[in-house]
Amino acid sequence: MLGKAISLIESNHPKDQELASQLVDNIIDKTGNSIRIGITGVPGVGKSTFIEAFGEYIIGQQKKVAVLTVDPSSQLTKGSILGDKTRMDDLSKNSNAFIRPTASGNTLGGVSNKTREAILLCEAAGYDVIIVETVGVGQSEVAVKSMVDFFLLLMLAGAGDELQGIKKGIMEMANAVVITKADGDNVKHAKEAQAEYQHALHLFPTSASGWSPTVLTSSSLTKKGIAETWEMITKYQDQTTKSGFFSDNRSNQNASWLQEYFQHLLIVDLHGFTDVQKEMIDLKKQIKDNTLSVHAAGKKLLSFYRNVLRKHP
Repeated sequence: MLGKAISLIESNHPKDQELASQLVDNIIDKTGNSIRIGITGVPGVGKSTFIEAFGEYIIGQQKKVAVLTVDPSSQLTKGSILGDKTRMDDLSKNSNAFIRPTASGNTLGGVSNKTREAILLCEAAGYDVIIVETVGVGQSEVAVKSMVDFFLLLMLAGAGDELQGIKKGIMEMANAVVITKADGDNVKHAKEAQAEYQHALHLFPTSASGWSPTVLTSSSLTKKGIAETWEMITKYQDQTTKSGFFSDNRSNQNASWLQEYFQHLLIVDLHGFTDVQKEMIDLKKQIKDNTLSVHAAGKKLLSFYRNVLRKHP
């Protein structure tokens, strides 16, 4: 049922979109009772393996876990492999876990354009912990920060990324960093990376939450660091709940969501007018012919759109 509900909100069919809107309205009072965790990291860092071990541990703490994974979509074919579920074989079989792979589509920032709605549906379905795994392609994976309570960055030791930690970007967005694959001969490198990243994080200004980002090491094979990661997140939740930041942050996220959704509605409305589409085609031709600048064309299209709205009150 939950899978069908998410498919409904992801549909672009007008009737499905109307029904999806009604669904979200009807479940809104049953949402908000979870901890939302965003997890990102470079390809090869072991996100799926970490999430499986992490999810199984959380379920062992008498919690229900939903994992929303986002796979990159081809810009040529628009297709996506959606293979994350197969990489979490044991977790996917657990009755207290729900895993949903989604294509990123044309949405940037490592998430899909319906991730927020999917989070709400999972909460309404009774899941205590919502994990959002981003596409994971570098320092642009920050959109998930605006829809989760805790943002976890996974990093590798000895991959030449240590100095990158000193740069701003995704590092200053993270509430914590976990150095993965800290097992075997890599334990020493992981400890060294942990010290370097912790030092880099101390260079950043204090966050609005008052939380000091922590760096941990972990191994999904030996399960080392998994329990510590969960304890750290629950500590963050307790601290920010007491300070009021937890609820304030969610309120601010909803306000940002309103602005994004309204912009989406404006674009949909604009494309609904045939006259506007014809004008856009004509303006694109002028741009290609180099007879009109993009700025001038944009202003013309906006003026044309406003005139169309006046004729269709």
